Amino acid sequence: MNQKRILPPTYFLISLNLMVGLNFLLPIKKLAPFPWNFIGILPLAFGILLNLIADKAFTKNKTTVKPFEESTALITDGAFRISRNPMYLGMTFILLGLALLLGRLSPLLIIPFYVLLMDLIFIKAEEKMLEKSFRDNWMNYKRKVRRWI
Repeated sequence: MNQKRILPPTYFLISLNLMVGLNFLLPIKKLAPFPWNFIGILPLAFGILLNLIADKAFTKNKTTVKPFEESTALITDGAFRISRNPMYLGMTFILLGLALLLGRLSPLLIIPFYVLLMDLIFIKAEEKMLEKSFRDNWMNYKRKVRRWI
């Protein structure tokens, strides 16, 4: 029986909505007043760029971007030289950017939970699959490049 799983973009969208909701429903301490909150554009743009670069690498190498599907290529160049998980990292930067744009402490509280969920639900399982598929190449890559940054 093929089970439908909740994929990372869903967790990302839930996190975005929770951040906006917390900002208005539980507006804890103003951190970045206008116009300083616009500094959030930098991590937001970086996160979008990182995701686009990583997605292009998956397409170029003709391998899946979907978790729990078997990869046909081990990507170690481009954004994958700085992080084994540039797409999760990119989504985290987008969340950080949004939190800064919103300007309050409460949205920032969601980010550690998002990172923890991605690590526990997706990254550890994906890395086990990559180790099984690519063995020594994966272990060499894993020694050189950190999981996040």
